[in-house]
Amino acid sequence: MTAATPIPAAAEVAFLKGLRAVRQFRPDPIPPSVVDDLLQVARWTGSARNRQPWEFVVIRDRATLGTLADADGYAGHLAGAPLGILLVMAGEQPTQETYDEGRLSERIMLAAQSHGVGSCIGWFTSTGAETVRAALGIPDGKIVRTVISLGYSDEEARAARPKPPQGRKPLAELVHEDRYRP
Repeated sequence: MTAATPIPAAAEVAFLKGLRAVRQFRPDPIPPSVVDDLLQVARWTGSARNRQPWEFVVIRDRATLGTLADADGYAGHLAGAPLGILLVMAGEQPTQETYDEGRLSERIMLAAQSHGVGSCIGWFTSTGAETVRAALGIPDGKIVRTVISLGYSDEEARAARPKPPQGRKPLAELVHEDRYRP
């Protein structure tokens, strides 16, 4: 899409609305060309003042994924994923980097979806981050908080899970015109 295309096609909007967290994965590896594409999309993600305050640790080792899945936080889905990408932020401007980190995460997840690869974002609490830092040799000063599990969805396992309530809040409950109105 170019800047001259002001309104995305319906299929593109449906693609964006269709991003879902995948927490059960088949063991199939993700092809190196797909991983390279995800990392290129990540590299080209915009950031505040184009600082690109990130590095990536690509994790395929089952034992390491298990260690990270057990770290304090919300990344247990890594245990069954064939691949994880840990985002390592520079830690120089934490407020701006938090925004950049969220933007980066979703871009990786959307790129994965475009290849038919499922994903789920996870994060580590302070003690979990220290576990991850020690396990992966990440220096002090770097922010270790976000990890993305990646793999092909195990549809049978997904179908067996209890279903959460469906749907989204109506826009009328979310949108305020000109000023906030409770």
